[in-house]
Amino acid sequence: MVKKLISAGALGLLFSCSTLYAQDLTGTWQQIDDKTGSPKALIEVRKDAKDSYTGKIVKITPRPGYTPKEKCVNCPAPYTNQPILGMDVFKNLKLEGENSYSQGKILDPLTGKIYSLKGKISANGKRLHLRGYLGISAIGRTQTWIRAD
Repeated sequence: MVKKLISAGALGLLFSCSTLYAQDLTGTWQQIDDKTGSPKALIEVRKDAKDSYTGKIVKITPRPGYTPKEKCVNCPAPYTNQPILGMDVFKNLKLEGENSYSQGKILDPLTGKIYSLKGKISANGKRLHLRGYLGISAIGRTQTWIRAD
């Protein structure tokens, strides 16, 4: 009986330590285009009362030869014709394990498509690898975002 209590206590301590030392996702991130390598936008990530994360576009980064869209034209409701600046582009991302996240949804405001989302933050907390996908994660794209704050 004592061994079971000690084992359960050790397991609980191990679990709490792994979540205690998980890198925090909140803050401002520079979104980097996975196709061009250019900065696209600044995304502010916040944690809600349900312990899930949401990311909002707070600045669109100007790029040579690109005129940013102002509204989400081809997006499904409730995003249809909404301003892209200030829009929540991902929601419901949850801590799954040490520095890894899953169960989120991300909107591509340029195409209007919504993808499943998972991510992993680097051990030093400076890079965030996000993968948007349809169905299985093997069919998708990964972007690396850089912490801006």
